[in-house]
Amino acid sequence: MDYKAFKMLYGVSTQDISKEVYRNNKDTIRIKKEKTAVNNLEKIFNAVFYIAYKKGFQAMSMRDLSQRTGMSLGALYAYFKGKKDLLDIIQTQGWAIIKKDIDHVSANQEPPRERLKAVIKAHVFLSELFRPWFYFTFMEARNIEAAKSMEDHTHKILMDILVSGEEHGVFKPGNHKLTASLIKAMQQEWYLKQWKYKKLKVSVDEFANHLVGLVEAFCLA
Repeated sequence: MDYKAFKMLYGVSTQDISKEVYRNNKDTIRIKKEKTAVNNLEKIFNAVFYIAYKKGFQAMSMRDLSQRTGMSLGALYAYFKGKKDLLDIIQTQGWAIIKKDIDHVSANQEPPRERLKAVIKAHVFLSELFRPWFYFTFMEARNIEAAKSMEDHTHKILMDILVSGEEHGVFKPGNHKLTASLIKAMQQEWYLKQWKYKKLKVSVDEFANHLVGLVEAFCLA
């Protein structure tokens, strides 16, 4: 599957993500009109990602967020109690996006080699679709357990595929835990250093296919 086909199956807009956040947090968000709430949540998330990229989330003040969104402090507090609640919402939603789609891709491929290829590509393609969420989650991983759980979950999927592949004679024996960790690091390259691949004129499909080729060259029996 290439990126275009993947996007047709799994692509959602930032508006869709904000809508899901609103519906999952209706008990705490004090704005009852969904359209207004969704539009403002999208504005808030975009502002958070921008400020976090420039100066870091921990250095961001609520006044910074107010200035960037054009919303008053009182209006912001209608959506969350403070920065910790805001961080929890973003991390929980980012985790839900990745887990749902990665699990779906992994479950729909049987042979270990095809599963490994599909999961590697899915992670790269998802990070292209939701780059601000991925980048933010990576940078703030030290501050919240949800990000560490996400890392552990996707790492375990890769490791289990490699172990299963060895049992079926598809992959050669090796330190699958370490191999899975290195695959994760290479996947993260795409959204952490996109400037580099843009300079090299490498497309997301070229990157994903090349990464699959490298991993297969190392792992295949």
